[in-house]
Amino acid sequence: MKNIGLYFGTFNPIHIGHLVIANHMAEFSDLDEVWFVVTPQSPFKTKKTLLDNHHRYEMVYEATVDYPKLRPSKIEFDLPQPNYTVNTLAHLMDKHPAQYTFSLIMGEDNLKGFHKWKNYETILENHAIYVYPRVSEGVVEHRFKTHEKIHRVNAPIMEISSTFIRKAHKNSKNIRPLLPPEVWKYMDEMNFYR
Repeated sequence: MKNIGLYFGTFNPIHIGHLVIANHMAEFSDLDEVWFVVTPQSPFKTKKTLLDNHHRYEMVYEATVDYPKLRPSKIEFDLPQPNYTVNTLAHLMDKHPAQYTFSLIMGEDNLKGFHKWKNYETILENHAIYVYPRVSEGVVEHRFKTHEKIHRVNAPIMEISSTFIRKAHKNSKNIRPLLPPEVWKYMDEMNFYR
């Protein structure tokens, strides 16, 4: 069975920081593949800066097409909203009972608030979590520091954010080096984030 790492996010837009983390997880941990799970826009929260689901999925597709261990996923697009990670994991296990095991990929900043997630105990019971370092405030709860299912991966610390990219692009700054070339091309052609 392949061990799939699920990397959730809005990817608005996907940038080289996301790719570096995902590729590092696929190459330097025991994960076989990393799936970028594109989080759909919540029908209850309409953000003007959040592109339509299909555009964000298309950019993730373009960014990962040359990486055999990285794949885009729009699995959450068809699930009821608002959606919780625990439900997505259950859906994926039902869909692929014998093919894959699923693990979560998260930054250390998310691990600090993991105890607030819906049914986090169920997630930990059934899934491993791969944590990459982030510069952030606060502390990780002791039980998560030593938990047998939580694996720390010494990935590069990436301090690039999609928010920074959107704002800089809107202010006519050159942000091309921060994006995979195919993503820049798509974004530029579609005139996004201007």
